[in-house]
Amino acid sequence: MAQKERKRALRGRAGRMKGGRGSGRASSGNVRLWGRHAVEAALLNPDRVHRKLWATREGVASLDGELPPDFPVEYADVQDLARLVARDAPHQGLVLECAQLDDLHIDDVLGGVAVRPIVVLDQVTDPHNLGAILRSAAAFDAAALVTQDRHAPPESGVVAKSASGALEKVPWVRVVNLARALERIAEAGYWRIGLTGEAEATLAEALPERPVALVLGAEGEGMRHNVEEHCDALARLPIGNAMESLNVSNAAAIALYAVATRR
Repeated sequence: MAQKERKRALRGRAGRMKGGRGSGRASSGNVRLWGRHAVEAALLNPDRVHRKLWATREGVASLDGELPPDFPVEYADVQDLARLVARDAPHQGLVLECAQLDDLHIDDVLGGVAVRPIVVLDQVTDPHNLGAILRSAAAFDAAALVTQDRHAPPESGVVAKSASGALEKVPWVRVVNLARALERIAEAGYWRIGLTGEAEATLAEALPERPVALVLGAEGEGMRHNVEEHCDALARLPIGNAMESLNVSNAAAIALYAVATRR
């Protein structure tokens, strides 16, 4: 097919792409990711089953050769891609539909010697916060992120974009009962520290030499009482009086840094 005819065919298919503006919905069992870092990381993840990539030619060029040979690509305009993602999402010319990651069991991330920290979130429901926490977890080499399966965001393009590729790097375990998961984490050798502004000890004072699991609650309500009871210690970040509290994703990043730099 001549180059001009091929371009017209591609434009024609782009005009018939499914998914209304602002939906960002993938077919059942799949997830739709967007943005260069999220898409590139998903393409490089051998545990991902990829379905299809919609992209501008500039978007494909930005992948720096990471696209596998013969990968199904449908070229489209920026405006066409906007119909495939959440409203006003910064897709950067790349939208990838792929299968959701396989579910993990808590024992899948507790095997071997407990060394790297684990982050446990109690009913943190904002996908931007969860994605940012995944990014910090990857930056500070956390072993896993643990959340409830009901009171946490699902795997999504918003989480992946906020995580900037970390969704593919940090194991994310969703459990039915968070208290029971904390018991299993303790059995594996972790010291469980719950972060709360009401604690007397600072995080630096509460940090042991052994591996830790950092437990953070939702903004506003904080950790539930039953979750606090399943922590070995409670600690606070030493913030000044000018601010009452920190965003949960900021608190997680500071706590992970403290763990990484403890003496």
